[in-house]
Amino acid sequence: MIGLETERLIFRQWKHSDYSLLAEFYQNEENARFVGGVKNAEEAWRLMSTYIGHYELNGYSYLAVDEKLSGNLIGTIGLWNSLPWPEPELGYWLLPRAQGKGYGLEAGLAVKKYALQTLNLSSLVSYIDSSNEPSKRLAIKLGGSYDAKIDLLDFGPHEVYRYQ
Repeated sequence: MIGLETERLIFRQWKHSDYSLLAEFYQNEENARFVGGVKNAEEAWRLMSTYIGHYELNGYSYLAVDEKLSGNLIGTIGLWNSLPWPEPELGYWLLPRAQGKGYGLEAGLAVKKYALQTLNLSSLVSYIDSSNEPSKRLAIKLGGSYDAKIDLLDFGPHEVYRYQ
């Protein structure tokens, strides 16, 4: 997945210089409420390290995504499937300055294609908090359809959007 590109975006591994933006994102309640909640500085560091470790173990993860033209980090879009996770997930969050520009759809379509065609995953879903309307709209634009509601580990009730 590292090096995956779209017209405007490039996927890459996280680096030390990304930490301040990731930590700032997770210190804001509005940003973090649907992606695991507010994290202090140490928790944000551990999260970034977890993204890197997940890639090393699985060959995919939530990757840093840069806008090609500016080289600026826009957020993370990728795949997650830890051992306790129910099914492989297409997940995403964007920095506020990157929202509303179509980046989520552009990157999400590339990740979905990679997951289903390159990795040949037998299933792919997005787990979305019921009140996260923007994320549900994006999942539908990506070709997902509502499948079920589950209790997602320690994260509580989530809607499952399944991709074909």
